[in-house]
Amino acid sequence: MDFFRSQDEEIALNAIKHAVKALRKRHLLEESAHAPALIALYKPLAYQGSVWKEKAENLEVELQHCYKAQTQLSEQLVAEVAESRASKASVQQREATILDVQNELTKARDECSHLTELLEEKNKALELVISENEELKTQLEEITARAKNAEDENKTFIDRWMLEKMRDAERAILICNIGSCIETKANALYEDMLGQLKARGIEQLARQQVDGVVRRSEEGAEYYAESAVPSVSKRQIHAHEGGCAAIVFENSSSTLASGGQDKTIKIWDTDTGSLRRTLCGCLGSILDLAITNDNSSIIAASSSNNLYIWDADSGRMNHTLKGHKDKVCAVDTSKVSRFHVVSAAYDRTIKVWDLHKGKCINTINFHSNCSTICFSIDGQTICSGHVDGSLRLWNMQTGKLLSEVAAHSLAVTSISLSRSGNVILTSGRDGLHNLFDVQSLEVCSTLKGSGYKMPSNWSRSCISPDENYVAAGSADGSVYIWSVSKASIVSTLKEHTASVLCCSWGGVGKPLASSDKNGIICTWM
Repeated sequence: MDFFRSQDEEIALNAIKHAVKALRKRHLLEESAHAPALIALYKPLAYQGSVWKEKAENLEVELQHCYKAQTQLSEQLVAEVAESRASKASVQQREATILDVQNELTKARDECSHLTELLEEKNKALELVISENEELKTQLEEITARAKNAEDENKTFIDRWMLEKMRDAERAILICNIGSCIETKANALYEDMLGQLKARGIEQLARQQVDGVVRRSEEGAEYYAESAVPSVSKRQIHAHEGGCAAIVFENSSSTLASGGQDKTIKIWDTDTGSLRRTLCGCLGSILDLAITNDNSSIIAASSSNNLYIWDADSGRMNHTLKGHKDKVCAVDTSKVSRFHVVSAAYDRTIKVWDLHKGKCINTINFHSNCSTICFSIDGQTICSGHVDGSLRLWNMQTGKLLSEVAAHSLAVTSISLSRSGNVILTSGRDGLHNLFDVQSLEVCSTLKGSGYKMPSNWSRSCISPDENYVAAGSADGSVYIWSVSKASIVSTLKEHTASVLCCSWGGVGKPLASSDKNGIICTWM
């Protein structure tokens, strides 16, 4: 049984081996049959691989080019970003410049409008001057016609007078013998009248000078003691902020009024140095002050182109006088009327005001600006000092120029009338102080000092009530005192630390007050 089984297994193995050989043979035959097709298939794939490899190399080259282009684009982008930032900064700078230009343009337009307004005002002033000039021409023609008629009448009167003289001569021959007797009596009468006049002159002089006191009226309402040369500072007062350009004493009083750049007026008791009252309401710096002859009103000249009037007792502002077109630099009041005020401004006009009416009653136009002004003793003449160095006298009622004289080589800064009204003191930028006779306008005396220097165009000097001394402030802070009779400096007062702008002598002969650019007032004894 086992034998047959091993034979069957061997037969099966042989069959399997034979089948495997057949299959191998068949497989070889099939491979040989399919070889051309495989070769045919393999060749295109190899070709395509080389093409793909070439394409891959080309793509790699293109990729490198792309990387290079990307690098260049990146660099270009960085450069363009930098340029963009620079452009942005330039645009911002130009915008800032445009804004500045717009602001300047706005300012220029504002200035243009302001200048246009000023031009309109100047045109109006010019039209007013032209109209006034035409009126003056008309008046001149009328006066010329009147003068011609008067000349004709004068000729007629001369002919008649000559005829009467001839008749008188004939009569004189007839009464020649009688004349000798009349002459003797006339001589005696003349000698008698001359003696009476001398006696009256001595009596009047005695009334004027008694015990060192000079009186101007029988009532004795105005008097002053003989002035002494100031030598020491009695008191320092910090009066104003920014400077004090104007001080003035009340008439026959030691009360002092001061005005400063702080737009206030202050009333001081110089005996105690105490402040009595402060006057407010002015819209500009105070350039000059004046007090009416009865001490009832205080008038201020201001840089706001106006004049301001206060009641001295109540401190209430009564009037604002408008009419000047530029800053008012000088003011004075009449010595005989409390209603008449004269002012000068840098609009080349002098105006006369009536405080009772509260308006201007006369305007004087002149080509040279007036920097200082005062009334004559009778209140009928206006004395003015001008920047061309001249002193001029005007009729208050008509505005007619009465006389003029070249007082200084530079601008006149101050005019002060003596108490008697016979002498005018002028001060100028040339550093000289001249004393003029009011009637003849001849120089009586010229005062000067080696160390003296005029501080400003509005520096005010003064003459003592007894007319013996002149006081003036200097740019170095000193106050110089001159003797009128000796024409020399008799005292130099040093207490101020800034330029002295104004000096004023007390109405009773003392004290002397001075003010400076720091707003300090010093009183001197």
